[in-house]
Amino acid sequence: MRRYSRISGTGSYLPPRRLTNADMVGLLAERGIETSDDWIVDRTGIRARHYADDGVNASDLGLQASLKAIEAAGCQIGDIDLIIVATSTPDMVFPSTASILQRKLTESAQALGQPGAAGGAAFDVQAVCSGFIYALTIADAMIQTGAATRALVVGAEVFSRILDFNDRTTCVLFGDGAGAVVLEAVEHDGSGPAVLASDIHADGRHTGILCVPGTVSGGQVLGDPLLKMDGQAVFKLAVGLLESAAKAALAKAGKTEADVDWLVPHQANLRIIQSTARKLKLSMDKVIVTVDQHGNTSAASIPLALDEGVRSGRIQPGQTAMLEGVGGGFTWGAVLLRL
Repeated sequence: MRRYSRISGTGSYLPPRRLTNADMVGLLAERGIETSDDWIVDRTGIRARHYADDGVNASDLGLQASLKAIEAAGCQIGDIDLIIVATSTPDMVFPSTASILQRKLTESAQALGQPGAAGGAAFDVQAVCSGFIYALTIADAMIQTGAATRALVVGAEVFSRILDFNDRTTCVLFGDGAGAVVLEAVEHDGSGPAVLASDIHADGRHTGILCVPGTVSGGQVLGDPLLKMDGQAVFKLAVGLLESAAKAALAKAGKTEADVDWLVPHQANLRIIQSTARKLKLSMDKVIVTVDQHGNTSAASIPLALDEGVRSGRIQPGQTAMLEGVGGGFTWGAVLLRL
């Protein structure tokens, strides 16, 4: 028998403040910038997104998603011995958002008279929109080697804090949110629920096409702390890289496109999602799409979409799902799993 990891619970959370395209049109008009619902929908497929209120951080969003995932997994907070948070918008420079989330989870457990999560490893992963794929791959490897038994893997973002609202080509794209999964060890012959294969990559030659070129030094911000993106360059790279990563993960698992029941892609742009589905020979009714209501929530988008698919009843136990994403770095990857 081999040690695998499997997803035993999913959870997600969106902050209550919801901005439709009409809201964004009004917000930008106040700045003298013209846009329209038709312009946004035609280019991205996005119709709404959620923004966190002032004072609400990535760890706060991640906490709500994590509690739902832990409940769905049928375990307690004290059972978690590894926390990995994928985020590009951490609560602070350090400590990690994962450590802050661990403290908040422990406080929640203590309020219920249960053991907390203190003592297990906790750290962040920064791979932008591919972050959840990277984090899931790392957690799976740690479980397979016995370094962890039950991991909490979280994608949490407050991208609204790094948007340039004078740039209509980027500020309408992104939203805030969090998604989480509980990944736990199982032993079987490979036929049961499991993470079947993963494939992750990066190419630092493309750092400039999607970045926030600012940093903190001497108590001041150096450079530009707002998001910059070359949309055409990102689009051209994304479709081909998503296809190659998905096919590599399938090959590692000894599977083909015909074995994929669901595609759960990074929710950046509906055109990218549609192009990727065509290349994998999947009809759109086999693709989980949330970009229209969530916008691009970066590292949170894949676990948000996965939770939507599971809780809506579309993704059923025993089915196979392909998770894939691309992000600044340039990073990309895919994870094939059986639910």
